[in-house]
Amino acid sequence: MAEEFKILTGRVQSVEGGKGIEGLNYEALCIQPDVELPEGYKPPKLEVFDGTGDPKVHLRTYCDKLVGVGKDERIRIKLFMRSLTRDDLSWYINVFYIQNLKKKPTETFHEYATRWKSEATKVRPALEEE
Repeated sequence: MAEEFKILTGRVQSVEGGKGIEGLNYEALCIQPDVELPEGYKPPKLEVFDGTGDPKVHLRTYCDKLVGVGKDERIRIKLFMRSLTRDDLSWYINVFYIQNLKKKPTETFHEYATRWKSEATKVRPALEEE
């Protein structure tokens, strides 16, 4: 998959001239890029949470379906996004994004805090709905 992603990135860069594509690499786009599924493991077909059911029931069902993955929480987290759709998936990805947001060497702490707050406000409305 990483090789396919490199090819896709190369194509995008050639179309865009290689400019303005900051963060367009596997490590930047993938949630937990260092986590590999066990060789031969085939993830079960997961029910997709569309935001209308009970989230606790969805989580229990999700955990029960991952019997073959063992107790590696990193793999469970990596697979979890496969059970989400639309706004719920967007919220989940944004939460991971802001957790990993780092201060750029060229920005002041105030600039970083402002950028972090701006990104966090995109996630907060979904949290208030609960």
